[in-house]
Amino acid sequence: MKIAIVGAGIIGVTTAWELASDGHEVVVFERRGAAAEESSFANAGVVAPGYVTPWAGPGMRGKVLRSLLSTHGAIKLRWPLSARDVGWMARWQRACKLETYLANRARMQRLAFYSRTRLHTITEACDLDYERSDGYLVLLRSKREKKLVQAGLDVLRQAGSTFREVDADEARKIEPALSTDTPLAGAIHLPDDEVANCRQFALLLKWEAEALGAQFHFNCDLAPLSRAAPTELSLASGSEGHRFDAVVVCAGVASARLLRPLGLHIPLAPVYGHSISASIREPLNAPRSAVMDERYKVAISRLGLRVRVAGSAELGGSPGTLNPASLKTLYKVLQDWFPGAVTLQAGVQQWKGARPMMPDGPPIIGPSGIPGVWLNLGHGSSGWALSCGSARVLADLMGGRDAGIDLEGLGIERLLQH
Repeated sequence: MKIAIVGAGIIGVTTAWELASDGHEVVVFERRGAAAEESSFANAGVVAPGYVTPWAGPGMRGKVLRSLLSTHGAIKLRWPLSARDVGWMARWQRACKLETYLANRARMQRLAFYSRTRLHTITEACDLDYERSDGYLVLLRSKREKKLVQAGLDVLRQAGSTFREVDADEARKIEPALSTDTPLAGAIHLPDDEVANCRQFALLLKWEAEALGAQFHFNCDLAPLSRAAPTELSLASGSEGHRFDAVVVCAGVASARLLRPLGLHIPLAPVYGHSISASIREPLNAPRSAVMDERYKVAISRLGLRVRVAGSAELGGSPGTLNPASLKTLYKVLQDWFPGAVTLQAGVQQWKGARPMMPDGPPIIGPSGIPGVWLNLGHGSSGWALSCGSARVLADLMGGRDAGIDLEGLGIERLLQH
């Protein structure tokens, strides 16, 4: 088939490679000037399937309220809030029921474990060399946090994650550079999890897809799809339409606008995150792999010769405006755990990106219900962790093959139930 893919983030690139590997003629359209320029650009890079869970869950409304009132809270609302944001929050609240949460968590974790396996398969098959390291350490600052995290450990056990609880001394053996001035009650060590550079992987896999014949066209802002000809694409500025046998929409937050004329109302909202990336000044003072500060929900990752600190979750506000308070939290957590590790005087990359998130958690993967239009969108903050599996699932569905995992609740029909 001749297939158009809308979007060249990590979801679009992995989808392009999988479909090109299956022998399809693939053409990718991206509104930015290069691949992986938006949500995939400077994220934390953590691949930890057991920690892939929905935002919507029992008790989350109280946690969000407490976070809103905290100076360094991980979750914030920013002005202006759009009607889309308010509607998204209403759907999110309805999805916080225990039964709904458990079903969605199982769906996401099945896909996450499958995706990690697929990531390793692709890396080996294509001999990709990108910044990565093994192991993930969740830092617990107090005895109270050790107690509160027990429910999360039950989730990891149910998911089949390999982990162990360690005391402060053992945590510092795993990550010797952890500051002794910051209180540490213990940690959770996940040796099978990892951190890897999402954007580097995307760019390398793009080249592999091009070697298979896939074409990438950048600076292409497409017009919304047309009900009269849903598999015909044209530029928003006006151009001749080009027809394809199928169109795959994986354009992040912009996907909702592109699909609306087809009668598809996808409840996507941008949940913004921040990161800072800085060059390592002294390798012995930097993390070996990735750590997560459980209190502040901030990840600190070693990516080659740089350290990346990522966190915050903001609904509303302007996509182009960095939030000083969010950045201050990132700098604080970095200083708490790895003082002197990086050069902060110059060359620090500060970034804000939109996570295209569904209110109930799992992405939408598969046929849209409109002939020829397929979806691979709504992965939220877990896009990197879910990307390779999602792409393989979609390619199998488009090829009429068994996807290899249980896909219940990952299709468009889930939206019709709400």
